[in-house]
Amino acid sequence: MANAHQKFKKIAIIHQPIPESVQIAEQLRKYFSPVNPENADLIIVIGGDGSLLHALHNYMGLNIPFYGINSGSVGFLMNNFHIENFPSNIQQAKSTNLYPLKMKAINTKGQEFEALALNEVSIFRQTNQAAKFRIKVDDIERIEELIADGALVSTPAGSSAYNLSAGGTIVPLGSNVLCLTPISPFRPRRWHGAILPAEVVIEFEIFESDKRPVSAVADFNEFTHVERVIIRSSKAKAIKLLFDQNHTFEDRVIKEQFSY
Repeated sequence: MANAHQKFKKIAIIHQPIPESVQIAEQLRKYFSPVNPENADLIIVIGGDGSLLHALHNYMGLNIPFYGINSGSVGFLMNNFHIENFPSNIQQAKSTNLYPLKMKAINTKGQEFEALALNEVSIFRQTNQAAKFRIKVDDIERIEELIADGALVSTPAGSSAYNLSAGGTIVPLGSNVLCLTPISPFRPRRWHGAILPAEVVIEFEIFESDKRPVSAVADFNEFTHVERVIIRSSKAKAIKLLFDQNHTFEDRVIKEQFSY
């Protein structure tokens, strides 16, 4: 695998302890000796989208690219694996930048919490009662009162995950937009969300937070009993994700929109 080493000389492998992932990792080790992520110039993640998301959170501070290999069920952000083409696939892979969301949540006690999200920031009711909240965009009220199970703001990378399941729009990675999507809205029923420029600041202001408690979640980090949640894109942190040139994320976005 000498050609692959021209661009990436030190490669780390992260995988789940399941037979499919272990088998792929063993095949790769026949071609190169993996290093620790801290010493690598490329991180290969074997698994599904969840495995990649955990790896991105754990190692995005290293400022090196990630290449996902699918051994899960969905793997929307992952590449298919063919060992005979792997050296050239790595060399010719196209790089796409991911920009996380920065969330600030303020709870009913006035405590502030901050977290980054690569997929989405969501708010969701904690009890059987629906949440009530106002939505502001750049400090302008856009929805006076939304009664729903919750709402979410997703990055383009996250648009194919929870956002899509909630009825939101899937968008290309390089589209420089955010998806704002309600979760099971009751009033107003006809509002199905919005596509917003990535530069905006989105705020959720929770009503009746004692009677109708709400949680805020940034990927894996959850904060309960929140009163305000402020979300913005963080352009200061770019994460490089590699895709096979013949099967890019944009190809998958187009295919997904025609599936039924």
